[in-house]
Amino acid sequence: MGITRKEFIKASSLIAAGAAMASVHAAGSPSRTPPPQQPGINRGVSLYSYAGEIGVTMTLDDCFADMYDMGAGGLEILANAHIENYPNPPSAWLDNWYSLLERYAIVPVEYGHWVDSRLYPGRELDTNESYEMLVRDIKLASKLGFTVMRTKLGVTDEILTPVANWQAFIERALPVAEKYNVRMCPELHQPTALKSAMVDEYVGFIERTGTKHFGLNIDFGVFQLEEGRLRIPGMDNPRSEPEDMIPLLPYTYACHAKFTYMNDDLIDPTHPYERILALLREHRWQGYLLSEYEGEGKDIIGHSSDQLRRQHVMMKRYLGEV
Repeated sequence: MGITRKEFIKASSLIAAGAAMASVHAAGSPSRTPPPQQPGINRGVSLYSYAGEIGVTMTLDDCFADMYDMGAGGLEILANAHIENYPNPPSAWLDNWYSLLERYAIVPVEYGHWVDSRLYPGRELDTNESYEMLVRDIKLASKLGFTVMRTKLGVTDEILTPVANWQAFIERALPVAEKYNVRMCPELHQPTALKSAMVDEYVGFIERTGTKHFGLNIDFGVFQLEEGRLRIPGMDNPRSEPEDMIPLLPYTYACHAKFTYMNDDLIDPTHPYERILALLREHRWQGYLLSEYEGEGKDIIGHSSDQLRRQHVMMKRYLGEV
């Protein structure tokens, strides 16, 4: 019985992934040297992309091996989802973490965490409580080797307006972030537009304080075409253009390479990746593009890996790596 091109590509990807994982586990270490991380634009993966399989059909080790095999050298984790007994990981987990980083030559890029302003029913965290939560995560992120934190601030509405006291507790935490060499970065995500009062406020804070330890994470979902965009009843969700990034790039320390589907031609039909990556190259941006797969089928064995591999082939092409 014949198979379609789509089925062939998926099967080939899964066979390659399985072979790589098997050889790594059998030998105890990778059989080849990963591509070196050069100054400029580097590629990585958010473990969120494996959400349907990690802890079910894949271990943390499996995710690292899969990333290694596709040439993704940087990693994002979600602290409360991927750290055992967060925020107090046991020593055995820490030992395994450091071992995996060394074995697969993976760079810990971005540590995803939340300032959980609604932790207690009926009230928001005050400035001291928010600061203490921040410091806890700054120290843990640094301990795990991360230098960027995707700092989700508490929000007050559906357009992600941050809590009123965000500047107070972020500014108080800046000396701690500097001491531990991390940068706190809220994520610019749908329905936030890059040209908006909220983003202006973030940039104003950076310019007022002169800090290098608070910045931005641009999620490429803000550029998504009409197909698949968030629908919020009674609210607009304006689409940003890639050019809107230009004034924000000096403050952007990581980007989420968001996607929901890669087709058989290894193209993302709903995000203008060729324009996005050409602009980043033109403006000599340096940092990691962290793949964040938010499509369907995450619970199907191998599906997320297949989609990630397709995206990385596309990004390599647009970045001039092939």
